[in-house]
Amino acid sequence: MAADLKKSIIQWLGDKVDAVGFASADRFNDAPEKHHPARICKDARTVIVFGKTVPRGMLKSPDYNLYFLHRSYHSTYMYLDDLGVKLSNFVESQGDYLAVPIPTFAPMVFHGAESWGILSLKHAAVNAGLGAFGRNGLMFHPKYGSLLRLGAVVTDAELAPDTLIDTDPCPPKCEACLKACPSKAFQDGSFNKMICMSYTIKHAIYPLALRSEEGLKQIELVINTAGYNYWINCDTCLRVCPKNRRKNDGEII
Repeated sequence: MAADLKKSIIQWLGDKVDAVGFASADRFNDAPEKHHPARICKDARTVIVFGKTVPRGMLKSPDYNLYFLHRSYHSTYMYLDDLGVKLSNFVESQGDYLAVPIPTFAPMVFHGAESWGILSLKHAAVNAGLGAFGRNGLMFHPKYGSLLRLGAVVTDAELAPDTLIDTDPCPPKCEACLKACPSKAFQDGSFNKMICMSYTIKHAIYPLALRSEEGLKQIELVINTAGYNYWINCDTCLRVCPKNRRKNDGEII
């Protein structure tokens, strides 16, 4: 029955996505307690992770790179959010199952000033065998590099997990993203998420809504409502990464 359900899910997703993988809930035992699948879906047993790519062409746009990145990301987020709801309903229609769609971006949970996804989709993708972490903290798919946007569904259906990828996705000795990063988010050989995000994520409402102590107390509400469709101010690590290029592409810094 479980094998049939997994096959049915893959068939239902079909060409709606570019990649799909399955992770057992026990692969998340190292996740923070409040961000474990068990806190998301009652009796969680499986996380289904799926992804859709954004086009390489936007990375090489001479004048409107970040404009296209902004729209491509947010359009894809909405698509994956909708797909997550529909997939959850499909899983529940196949038997006495529960399923919960994971947001691609907002709403987020804040721990102080640091934003967290309800479930880390990058870690979920790695746990589902879709890829491995690179040196810049991004998840790299063997075919799509770091251009795969992710969605997920947590369910109590017990489905066979996929094989993990345990190879380093980065070319040997490659430091393209480390050297090109304008925010200097790589410090002492490690990637600092908050430095990157403070440089990259922009919204016109943030300076107004978050400049007071009262506004900062409401940071989760501000970001998850008025600040949802944020501007992406940098994609340097995507542009310089050799994993995101065609074979005949030259340097695109």
